[in-house]
Amino acid sequence: MILRDRPSGLRLFFALRGSVLKRIQAVLLFNIAFAVLITAAHGTVFDRKITLTAIPFTLIGLPLAIFLGFRNNAAYDRYWEGRKLWGGLVGDTQNLCRQCLGLIRAGTGVADEATVRLDDVRTRMIYRAIAYSHALRMRLRRLTDTGTLKPFLASSEWNMASAQENLPAFLMLRMGRDLQECLQQGWTEACLAATIDNTLSSMTARAVACDRIKNTPIPFSYTLLLHRTAYLYCFLLPFGLVDTLEFMTPFVVAIVAYTFFGLDALGDEIEEPFGMSENDLPLDALCRTIEINLRSALGDADVPPPLSPVNYCLT
Repeated sequence: MILRDRPSGLRLFFALRGSVLKRIQAVLLFNIAFAVLITAAHGTVFDRKITLTAIPFTLIGLPLAIFLGFRNNAAYDRYWEGRKLWGGLVGDTQNLCRQCLGLIRAGTGVADEATVRLDDVRTRMIYRAIAYSHALRMRLRRLTDTGTLKPFLASSEWNMASAQENLPAFLMLRMGRDLQECLQQGWTEACLAATIDNTLSSMTARAVACDRIKNTPIPFSYTLLLHRTAYLYCFLLPFGLVDTLEFMTPFVVAIVAYTFFGLDALGDEIEEPFGMSENDLPLDALCRTIEINLRSALGDADVPPPLSPVNYCLT
């Protein structure tokens, strides 16, 4: 994810990092070169003059722009919902930490050099909440290396987690067992345990909602139709402009093609908010935020520094 101060208009005009230009530069250059050839030949292909009026481009261009905008709105809704879900997860983990420390009576063990002490169920649950955020990040990005979870889980639990298909669900089941143990040992009351269970249920609901976004993309047929229409429009456009604009045809085609190709590529990019491209959500930074919040609440001496989202300069 890219965070930057709002630059001046000229610097923003020439910004390249974070732009979709890198994704469309090949087809855009090809389209411009094609427009130059058509302009040089004055719309003649194989000794045959191809004449197109502006009417079909007017009829197609407006609906195409509307539907590209609609698709990008749908893609941005997915992006923003993903960000709200992860923001809610940050809040849920803080609530869980506060509830574990305030509503559960247990031992006084704390973290010892990033190794979870088994004699305090509160510390175990809080560290497992950190592992839960990392596990959800790994699941959404289809990562398989569970080494990130090792500092936050007991050795036996980490070995079990390495063989799980759904790591967040596994860790939440372990949370439920620890909460059950608290009830059985009399470390908390049933009404207080229900409050903690509601927080755990909220964390589970957010993970399931992220899975829904990840596994239910915008229908491919809709994307394919817009993609094909945009390409046909931009490559036929020189034939409709050359008789009117003459040598200015490639310049106008470049502007129109950049807009339509860019909107098409932008929709593809933000449709999947949990990826690892420059404009995707900063899941690593969000997981680090959760770790800092919870380890600070436990009084850990070695709290890691914040991991800021990627901040690209404009040069």
